Amino acid sequence: MNGSFSLARISAMLGKEFIQMKRDRLTLAMLVGIPLMQLFLFGYAINMVPRHLATVVSISDPGMFTDSILAALSESSYFDVVKATNSPVEARRMLADGRASFVVNIPANFSRDLVRGAHPSLLVEADATDPAAGSYALAALPTLVNTALRDDLTGPLAARAAQTPAFNVVVHQLYNPENNTQYNIVPGLLGVILTMTMVMATSIALTRERERGTYENLLAMPTRPVEIMIGKIVPNIFVGAIQSALILSVAKYVFGVPMIGSFVLLSATAMIYITALLAVGYTISTVAQNQMQAMQMTFFVFLPSIMLSGFIFPFRGMPVWAQWIGEVMPITHFLRIVRGILLKGNGPAEVWSDVWPMILFLFAAGTIAVRRFRRTLD
Repeated sequence: MNGSFSLARISAMLGKEFIQMKRDRLTLAMLVGIPLMQLFLFGYAINMVPRHLATVVSISDPGMFTDSILAALSESSYFDVVKATNSPVEARRMLADGRASFVVNIPANFSRDLVRGAHPSLLVEADATDPAAGSYALAALPTLVNTALRDDLTGPLAARAAQTPAFNVVVHQLYNPENNTQYNIVPGLLGVILTMTMVMATSIALTRERERGTYENLLAMPTRPVEIMIGKIVPNIFVGAIQSALILSVAKYVFGVPMIGSFVLLSATAMIYITALLAVGYTISTVAQNQMQAMQMTFFVFLPSIMLSGFIFPFRGMPVWAQWIGEVMPITHFLRIVRGILLKGNGPAEVWSDVWPMILFLFAAGTIAVRRFRRTLD
């Protein structure tokens, strides 16, 4: 054996490695694609100042001043008025089921008290399940409304405009009045941890069989692809159920997260979510050639799930195209469900709008996995 340093041998090794890298195109694509994904997500999709937040205006005193407030909210970049109603019950329902982030209540006799200089109160109810999402909008609201009313308070009412402010803004932080970020983060961790573990659990389901040499035995069995998929997924559903129970127990007894809603409803929706994740992982296992590729492809699922679901960054702060991507992922809907059930006490009617997308995703992922299943070893 020649112990001297040889450039020829190094060149041969380099050539071999480059050839292997060229043949493993999926891994090469991952090494290039993951940094690009991070770059574009952080550069374009992440915005810490949410704008165009869905707002309902509950009107108990229609009139000139109310019209000015409504126009100011509509023209602001922070608020997006989705409905003006004279029913406080309807407005609160829209806040509870997540269709609105704020309810601006214009009380009875608001115009009369404003004209008399009695400093009427403008009640703003905010969904505080995500304390950071609406902080900038709430901070801008008094100045926004004060500017809108200044144009109406002219002539004999000019003295009222000189009073700063001519009204009081009272903010009620609903569902999380203490603005405790743990109430937002800890329930969200249920979705994140399940995403990481459940997708990974089945992403190696078939690649592990190939690497161990037992895939041929699997193909020789008188089972259909859908039966193999069910056999691979069902045991992990029980694992996910145990994980969910542990996380919820820690959330309640260690972090003090309130659990107002139905535990049965939360468990049922969690089972749908876990099954959808396992179907995604199984789909990955039908594509990947080995366990390393499966892990890399899992990261392609996990990274957007963290960034675009509203777990870390406010969902409404992302551009529209990023929200469209986020709406496709089941974690986005599950985070709304778990926070809504635990913090708001939402029932089946409120969570259904987020349950059916998860069911649809489950059937789509399962169908792709079954069709992708290969009956040959190559």
